Amino acid sequence: MASFTFTFELAPGYRLHDVLAFHRRDTEAVAEQVEGNRVRKGVMLGGVPVLLDVSFEGLVDPSASASAPGQAVCTVHADGKLSTAARRRLEVRAHDAVLNILGLRIDPAPFCAFAADDPLLGALVRAQPGLLIVQSATVFEALTWAVIGQQINLSFAIALRRTLIELAGRRHSSGLWCYPGPGDVAALELGALLARKFSRAKAETLLRLAQLVHSGALNLELSPTNSIEQISAALLAIKGIGPWTVNYGLLRGYGHADCSLHGDVAIRAALQALLGEDAKPAMARTEQLLARYAPHRTMAAAHLWASLHPPVSDE
Repeated sequence: MASFTFTFELAPGYRLHDVLAFHRRDTEAVAEQVEGNRVRKGVMLGGVPVLLDVSFEGLVDPSASASAPGQAVCTVHADGKLSTAARRRLEVRAHDAVLNILGLRIDPAPFCAFAADDPLLGALVRAQPGLLIVQSATVFEALTWAVIGQQINLSFAIALRRTLIELAGRRHSSGLWCYPGPGDVAALELGALLARKFSRAKAETLLRLAQLVHSGALNLELSPTNSIEQISAALLAIKGIGPWTVNYGLLRGYGHADCSLHGDVAIRAALQALLGEDAKPAMARTEQLLARYAPHRTMAAAHLWASLHPPVSDE
């Protein structure tokens, strides 16, 4: 086993509660465990089973109002023997994954300044300054989670996600399951998913996505020659993937700052409550309402989601 450690300085106001709440979504904790101020996450990185073990130092109050500066110390435990080159590649992947799971991709301050006096969202922003957008460890995990979550409620989506992990994931030597990589999902049989409550359309889309990524036909790596816009277009060309799935995947996978979630039912419900109207705004109107927050539409979505679930203490 190869092990190495990263340390991240956390600014005053770092909302540890947001991170802990995101990673404890699955109460059965097959691939993530939250214990006190510690998060353990299993994930396949470049074909290697990896445990990301993150502890938070200096953040003694795990409530949403935590404001002390501190550190996140992540020890990475990779199963198997690695060459020097493979270890270096894994270090880069692991560093990126930890940035994601700590919600450090998007700085909330610019949006707070942008919308502090906004007549629609200003009160939400002032109520939860520093709200974090926590991400999936990898882009592939984010995209598969987006596909799984299409048109079903959260509890059912979490159950299907757990099923995918158990069917395609691998156990780390620590005992924690690792969220599967593209090759693991691509190797699944359609019938295995159908037998475990996946709809045919959802199962076929998952397998199609995994096979394209695994074969190299779909490149998810950002580069000067492969922009967010190009990746979005490539994803939209895949049968079963529409604008909501793409935008949600960009949000949870890349931390893209300007995702428009106008097709999201919860976003529309939050806007309905803010507007005091009898029905959710139509998608076209929702898109227009969110357009005023460009290039910060991702943070606007985060505050709208948060308005439906006020913060609670972990104590």
